[in-house]
Amino acid sequence: MLITTLLFIATALAEIIGCYLPWLWLRQQGSPWLLIPAAASLALFAWLLTLHPAASGRIYAAYGGVYVVCALGWLWAVDGEPLQPTDWIGAGLALAGMGVIASGWR
Repeated sequence: MLITTLLFIATALAEIIGCYLPWLWLRQQGSPWLLIPAAASLALFAWLLTLHPAASGRIYAAYGGVYVVCALGWLWAVDGEPLQPTDWIGAGLALAGMGVIASGWR
């Protein structure tokens, strides 16, 4: 379970970085050289997806919950935005939903 969680976090960070760097280039007049690590990060993201336990909607839905939490962490750590109570509540709901989906009740 710990390895899967760490894999979800690494996948989310690779996706966020791969999208953030082109945003810096397009919106913040960053260097076009940012597109090289962005492409590498998105390639890493795609590769990391192949390491997940299964390529199923359930796995991707569970990953989505981790992505939400990582995106909020990015908002706080990189963008310098303080998290609002609604951010914490939404993250908790996303993780709770992820837990229900990942449990695979039948």
